[in-house]
Amino acid sequence: MSCLVAILGPTASGKSELALAVAERFGGEVVNYDSIQVYRHFEIGAAKLRVEERRGIPHRLIDLLEPNEVFTAGEFARRATAAIGEIRDRGRLPVLAGGTGFYLRALLDGLFAGPTRDEALRARLARRGGLRLHKLLARFDPDAARRIHPHDARKLVRALEVTLLARRPITELFAEGRQGLQGFRVLKVGLLPDRDALYARIDRRTEAMFAAGLVEETRRILALGYPETSKPFESHGYHQAVGVLRGELSLPEAISDAQRYTRHYAKRQLTWFRREKDVTWFRGFGEEREVQEAVVRSIDEASIVR
Repeated sequence: MSCLVAILGPTASGKSELALAVAERFGGEVVNYDSIQVYRHFEIGAAKLRVEERRGIPHRLIDLLEPNEVFTAGEFARRATAAIGEIRDRGRLPVLAGGTGFYLRALLDGLFAGPTRDEALRARLARRGGLRLHKLLARFDPDAARRIHPHDARKLVRALEVTLLARRPITELFAEGRQGLQGFRVLKVGLLPDRDALYARIDRRTEAMFAAGLVEETRRILALGYPETSKPFESHGYHQAVGVLRGELSLPEAISDAQRYTRHYAKRQLTWFRREKDVTWFRGFGEEREVQEAVVRSIDEASIVR
């Protein structure tokens, strides 16, 4: 059976560096599962590795789309399955790295056969706001409401859209008829840094992104004609940079706001990934030599790569 390695962990935990180390050691290629890195033009705030930082290792599913294009988890799963198959056929090891847990789950576990998007219904739901949506979802599907943060309006809208159109709770649909990636043995490797150290790193990295020109990058993207409503602008950092350009936030306010929301996001990522089955967890950051050596040993011991 073919093998792949999936690297999990919160933002700023060093997943990209660990993926490079694993790919170098085992002859692998990296497959991205970060929902912002699939978009062109978004570099600084997406924490994309520059080409010269990739050590000659191919990276797939990066810079696929223009910012105003819609990209679903189902489309990600389709493209990732094709990319992984091509990597396998070349005798290389697929190494998945990213932070969008729903993309990873869509790929490995499959998606439910739910209804297609209804833009009119989505627009009506979106006008209600996150807290009202969360209360509404709790009435129809308490299990789904417990899993989705009250401020995650995008996921709340989709959960309610599916529930209302299918006339069944979305959690029931998830439990039925899913078929994920076939023909691969998967080793899930999780990074679990000390929380205080992680939050401190997030704060430093956010400051560095703004110092490196995040606001200027945002201005350039908008000047290309892409609207502020494009999905990548919803992400932490870019959202605040748009606020600076609008005159709604000062630069220090934007940095502080982005730091706070990114820390909250990291906490939610950890909660999501801790629900994943069969993850081997490693304490520390992905660029630490001790962590990399321990991960390589675990892959060797698991005989996942022969």
